[in-house]
Amino acid sequence: MGHGETVLCASSAYTQKYYLNKAFRSLPEGIQEELKIMCVLYTEDIGGTLTLLFDEEGNLQLQADCDEGDLLYDDIGSVLKIKQLQRAKQELFESLEMYFRVFFLGDSLSEEDLED
Repeated sequence: MGHGETVLCASSAYTQKYYLNKAFRSLPEGIQEELKIMCVLYTEDIGGTLTLLFDEEGNLQLQADCDEGDLLYDDIGSVLKIKQLQRAKQELFESLEMYFRVFFLGDSLSEEDLED
């Protein structure tokens, strides 16, 4: 993880655990649950770990990783699954980015943001 990144949540197939950063407990329960289901299903299907984090500009990144020598991890499936999630959850991810920029980075909403 680089400088200025903030983890939103993560899931691990190795520990069979899900983590939501306490700073995001104010997110609506439905969104928290959707993130949990998405991350856990990803690691159940692909293996390894999945981390959702915000970079210093407030862009949401999906980072997949696996332990060295993990022969069960699906590298190709990981790339495809992340692209699928980015398409299917585009509206959710954009809303999370806006939330992060306003509440964590102190940006203000523009008229255009409010129309979306």
